[in-house]
Amino acid sequence: MTKKYRILIINWQDIKNPLSGGAEVHLFEIFKRMSDKFEIHLLCSNFPGGLEEVVIEGINIHRVGTRNTFNFFVPRKFSALDRRLDFDLVIEDLNKIPFFGKVYIKKKRLAIIHHLFGNVIFRETNPIFGFYVYLTERLVPHFYNDVPFISVSESTKEELIRMGLPQENINVIYNGVDLKRYEPGEKSRIPLIVGLGRLKKYKKFEVFINAIGLLKSRGKKFSAMIIGGGDDLERLEKIAEKSGITDILTFTGFVPEKKKAEILKRAWACVNTSPKEGWGLTSMEAQASGTPSIVPDSPGLRETVINGRTGFTYPFGNFGQLADQILKIIGDRKLAERMGIYARQWAENFTWDRFSKEAEEFIARNIAETFSP
Repeated sequence: MTKKYRILIINWQDIKNPLSGGAEVHLFEIFKRMSDKFEIHLLCSNFPGGLEEVVIEGINIHRVGTRNTFNFFVPRKFSALDRRLDFDLVIEDLNKIPFFGKVYIKKKRLAIIHHLFGNVIFRETNPIFGFYVYLTERLVPHFYNDVPFISVSESTKEELIRMGLPQENINVIYNGVDLKRYEPGEKSRIPLIVGLGRLKKYKKFEVFINAIGLLKSRGKKFSAMIIGGGDDLERLEKIAEKSGITDILTFTGFVPEKKKAEILKRAWACVNTSPKEGWGLTSMEAQASGTPSIVPDSPGLRETVINGRTGFTYPFGNFGQLADQILKIIGDRKLAERMGIYARQWAENFTWDRFSKEAEEFIARNIAETFSP
């Protein structure tokens, strides 16, 4: 009988955590598809009302600590779990602050990385915490130089190489998109433009607001939405009110996935304004919905769009050029429909089944190297 290898993943959150995001979607979509091949465990932080141990979609969840204290609990909790379960492989999901497993994990290790904050962290938080995150990221090459990586984009791979990690250790396996949930549909009668994502200060949604204000001043007839919740909502609402666009711009707050999918299929274009992402999941969700995506020429995001075919790219922060590109789409319904068709075709290359299979093969190779005679 073939041994079913036991894998532990360490990540800050699981899919049921109220603060889960794209990294958790990636983790569960990839690894739930492997639960018949491997015994999958996840060590993550707990949250109010969360059980310490639970099984979700074939993944065994072990929760400890809180979002702010989790990394301090990891070494001791890992040791206790390893004594009990004897893992064959440990995968560190380097989302935010690294776990520095080299110090206390003696098993074979892999790493998954979405993106590094770099200087962008100082746009989001206070200088003390920002410096803490920045410094720990700078230590990655010293603690992970001998670890095989899965990177979710070429942009992140290039950044890791610049930091000093060996190129041959880094494998790019893109994120997928749920092609059944996000499907094309009938567009709104009056052009609808959406901004989509978690409302964090560093993501610069005010660039979208400024572009909408500019289009309104030109007398264009359309509506706009910003979809998503986050701690930057109040500031953005004040900017919108000051810009005089509250009659055409709606803030939806958090919406369930089903509602988000309904909005995306009606939209004429979906806008992203972030200076940096590991991968533009929201951009791909829009394109799967037959909606052109407009993104800044930022790391990670620029890889999600075929400029001029499935959407547009613009210089980060340039709301004037963003407004011009929105205008091209809302001013020409045939162009919007044609780009929407191409966008869906492009998105169909990014299936979770495909990338889960690639990740499974990568993991199996590394396990084979560890246990081969």
